[in-house]
Amino acid sequence: MKRAAAFVIACVLPAAAHASPSFDDVRAAWRSSDWVLLSREGEPLARTRIDKHARRGDWVALADVSPALREAIVVSEDKRFYEHAGVDWRGAAAAAWGNLWNTRTRGASTVTMQLTGLIDADKSAGRRSIGEKAGQTIGALWLERTWRKDQILEAYLNLVPFRGEIVGLSALSQTLFGKAPSGLDEREAALAAALVRAPNAPYAKVAARSCVILRDMQALHGVARSVDPCVNLDSYVQLALTRTAAAPAYAYGDDALAPHLARRVAGEVHPAAGARVRSTLDARLQRFARDTLARTLAELNARAHPRNVHDAAAIVIDNRSGDVLAWVGSAGGLSNAPEVDAVLAPRQAGSTLKPFLYAQALDEKRVTAATLLDDAPLDLATGGGLYIPQNYDHDFKGWVSVRTALGSSLNVPAVRTLVMVTPHRFAKTLVALGMPLSQAGDYYGFSLALGSADVTLATLANAYRALANGGIARPFSDLADHRPTSAATRVFSPEASFIVTDILADNNARTRTFGFDSVLATRTFSAVKTGTSKDMRDNWAVGFTSRYTVGVWVGNADGAPMWDVSGVTGAAPAWNAIVNYLNRRSDSRPPQAPPGVVTTRVAYQSDIEPARDEWFVRGTQMSAIGLTANASQTARGANADARAARIGAPTDGTIFALDPDIPPARQRVWFERADSGARLAWRLDGKPFGHDARAAWLPWPGRHVLELVDAKGAVVDTVGFEVRGAFAKTETARHPSGVSQR
Repeated sequence: MKRAAAFVIACVLPAAAHASPSFDDVRAAWRSSDWVLLSREGEPLARTRIDKHARRGDWVALADVSPALREAIVVSEDKRFYEHAGVDWRGAAAAAWGNLWNTRTRGASTVTMQLTGLIDADKSAGRRSIGEKAGQTIGALWLERTWRKDQILEAYLNLVPFRGEIVGLSALSQTLFGKAPSGLDEREAALAAALVRAPNAPYAKVAARSCVILRDMQALHGVARSVDPCVNLDSYVQLALTRTAAAPAYAYGDDALAPHLARRVAGEVHPAAGARVRSTLDARLQRFARDTLARTLAELNARAHPRNVHDAAAIVIDNRSGDVLAWVGSAGGLSNAPEVDAVLAPRQAGSTLKPFLYAQALDEKRVTAATLLDDAPLDLATGGGLYIPQNYDHDFKGWVSVRTALGSSLNVPAVRTLVMVTPHRFAKTLVALGMPLSQAGDYYGFSLALGSADVTLATLANAYRALANGGIARPFSDLADHRPTSAATRVFSPEASFIVTDILADNNARTRTFGFDSVLATRTFSAVKTGTSKDMRDNWAVGFTSRYTVGVWVGNADGAPMWDVSGVTGAAPAWNAIVNYLNRRSDSRPPQAPPGVVTTRVAYQSDIEPARDEWFVRGTQMSAIGLTANASQTARGANADARAARIGAPTDGTIFALDPDIPPARQRVWFERADSGARLAWRLDGKPFGHDARAAWLPWPGRHVLELVDAKGAVVDTVGFEVRGAFAKTETARHPSGVSQR
C-alpha cells in the first residue's frame, strides 16, 4: 500500500512542478490594496485605499513578524510544521479516526496544504472534494521539496484571510492593533491565530479559541503562570474586533504622517493599488512639525485659559529647489474636522500681505524704507461708505518710517501706501505671486492692504519664498518625480526684495508693537511676518531663512473666532520652533546686498526716529527726512521732490458712473496729488490740464489717462480711469476740456 502511494506521488509530483509557482513568483505577484506615499528617504508617510474588494497591506518578511505570532500560528494550525514534509500523516490519521466516530477534532490540513489552496487561484469555496484534497496534498509535497520552511510560513502569513475583508498579517495588525506585525504580543498573536480558523465567527467563539491558543503556548514553554492568560479576554477580543469595521481610506492617526498631502497626490497622480509614490517630504521634519503644532494647540487650550482654537497647519519649502519638506494639513487631536487640509483651505491673509505691498511701492519709487508715513486716523470714501482702518492695538503712533510701519505691522500706514499703489495694481502683483485671488483689486478696495483677500497657506508661503529668492516667483513641488514645468516670474526687483527682507529681519523695527523680547527673533537670520484676520478667525506666521521658507496657520477649520489669540501668540511660537529645528546644525545667513542698493546715514527732523544707516534703491537715497517735504533737499533738489510726487486721486483703474439725476454741468471728478511742493502739471489724455494740486474736471464718458509731469515734461506718475454714462447735449458739456480749479 505504501509502495503504491509512493509510486502515485512520484508520478504526480513532476506535473505539480509545472503548476506550482516559486516563492519569488508569489511574492512578486502580491499587490497591496493601498498605494503608499513615501518620504524623500523612502519612509512610508501615508496609505490610501484603492482596491475595495480586500484590504491588503505590504508584504511582510518573516523576520519582521513577532516570535509570538509565529509560535501562535504553529500551535494553532500545524503543531508538527517543522517536522513533516508537507503532509502530517499522523494528524490525518487522527482526523480520519475522529470523523469515523463523529468526535470533534481539528482538521488534518497543514500550513503547507493551506498555502497551496491560497496560491491556487481556481480553488473552490467551502468543503473540498476528495480529488481537491488529493491535489492539495500533492501541491503541499511539492512546495516542501522546492520551498524552505521559512518561505512557506512567510507566504502563508501574507496570503491567509482574516476577518471580513482583511487579507494578510500586515493589514490585520494595522487594523486591529494599530501596530506593525513585529510588535504583536502573545494576546494579540493568539487573537490573530484564532481568526485563521474562524474569520467571521462571533467574538465569544473567537475569544474561546484565543484562550485555547494562549494556554497551548504557555504549556509549550512549560511555564506555570500565576495569572490566567484568559482573564478579561472576552472584553479585549470584543473591543479589538470592533476595529475591523471599514477603516477610512485616509488615516488621520499616528500611523499616517501626511494624509492630507496623500489626498492631494491621489487627486493629481491617481496612483494604482500597490504603487509607492516618493514625495519631497522629510519624514523627521514632518513628524516634528506635526508634534509641534499639537503641542501649540494643547498650550493654547490649557484649562486655566482656554483660547477656543482647535486647528493648525504648517508648510516648509526649500528656497532653492522649491521642494516641500513638510506639509501638515491638520494637527489632529483637538480638531472637529481633521480631514480638512488647512494648507490648501482659503483663509483671510491679515497683515501677511503687507511685505508685498511695500515691495511694490519701493519698486514704483513711491516710498523708501526711510519715508515717513502718518499713522493717524484716516477716513477713506468708498462705494460702500467710509473705510476707517484701525491698528491692532487701536492706538496711533504718529509719523513713522516705512521700516517701522512694516516691522511693527501698523495698519494705517499700509492703507496710505495702498492708496499710492492702488488696489487694482496690488491685486495684480498678488496674482503674479501665485495668490488665488478670486476678484479684481477694486472688489477688495483699500482693505486689501490689511489682508481682506482669501489666500492659502501653501501659496502664501511660496510668495514669501519669492522674496527669499530676490523677487522671483517659482512654483513649489511635492513629488520627487513630478516637477512643475512653469517658468519663473520676476515680480519684484532684487533691490526691493532685499530691503523688505532686511526690514522683516529687523527686531528693532518690531518694537513699537512686539517689544524687544519677541518670539519672532531667532538665533540666526530669519525674516518673518505675522498676521491676524478679522475677528481673530485666523492667525499666521510666515517667513524664511537663507535655506527654508516656513508658514504656520492657527485657527478653526469651521471659521469660529479664537479668544485672544494673535499671530505672535498663536502661530509664531510654532514657527519659531520649526525654524530653530531647521537651523539646529547650521546657521542661517542674511542675504548679500544686490548692486542696486546703497546704505546712507539718515537723520529725522525733530528726532521723530533715531538716526540710522538705511538701505535705499540706488538713486532714491536721502540723508535728512522732514515732515514738510518728507525728503531731503539734497544735490538733486527739485528732482528728488519730483520723484516723491504721486497722483493721490483718482486711483488707477477707478470707474466713475455718471448720476442721471444730477445735472451734467454740476458733476465733477477731482484730481489730487500728494507731493513735496515741486512745480508739477497735469496732463489729461495727452493735453495740458493746469498746475494746481487739486483740480476739478467735468467728466466725459470713456477711458482716460491722467499724467503728472515735471517742468521738463517727464512723466512722474500716471493712472488710467473710466467714466461710464452719457451726458445730455448741452452747451456747457460739449467737450471734455471744461475745467474748474482751486
